[in-house]
Amino acid sequence: MNSKYLDSIHRLGKIGSTFALLAMLGIPTVIAIVYNIMPDFGEIFKISSGLLIVFVPVAVSECISYMPVLGSASYITYITGNVLNLKLPVAINATNVAKTKQGTEENDVIVTLAVAISSMVTMAILAISILLITPLSPVFSLPSVQTATDYILPALFGGMFLPMLLDHTAGDYNVKRKLLPLLIPFVLLILLNSFVFSLDGYEGPALLVTIPVTILLARYFYKKGIIKMKLKEENEL
Repeated sequence: MNSKYLDSIHRLGKIGSTFALLAMLGIPTVIAIVYNIMPDFGEIFKISSGLLIVFVPVAVSECISYMPVLGSASYITYITGNVLNLKLPVAINATNVAKTKQGTEENDVIVTLAVAISSMVTMAILAISILLITPLSPVFSLPSVQTATDYILPALFGGMFLPMLLDHTAGDYNVKRKLLPLLIPFVLLILLNSFVFSLDGYEGPALLVTIPVTILLARYFYKKGIIKMKLKEENEL
């Protein structure tokens, strides 16, 4: 990649992340100081320690699994939020529509633009929603609308998984039995969740285990010749 482009992205990303952290942490801190309501940080840590056990592994697993997809857009993605239910599907769809390859400068630019536009559209929709929240509150309280919101995340994951299920390519290669390494962790997680204990709240640790297991299985199957890769040019010939 062009080093000048990367340097400028990282510089802007660090500046933006710093300002975002200062705003998110500074505003409540100033309010607490002004009104003399500074909380007991020992009590906060005691209460939040259970949440930290869950969300720290989730954050680590997101860095491992999401950043190769998001690239330079990781900065704006984590500043604006809605990573899993909005920014990640936007990045994947932008890559598919533009037919670019992950890890290339072209794809990095495409994904960054897509995520930036998505963030601006989200802010515009939020601004309109705030203005219309009172007149639209009867609509949001309808049972049908509340039921539909329960299916938003499964629908997004379905839209992300279906193209991967039908696509047997990986960059310049066609991959035979591409999804095979996913099956064993997938089945094990279903059995574990169904018959041993619920994984609800343990998604982060589960990802930290299944990601390296999937990579090792893919390498093993490739070495054994079960998974085969051929250049697209070779297949066309």
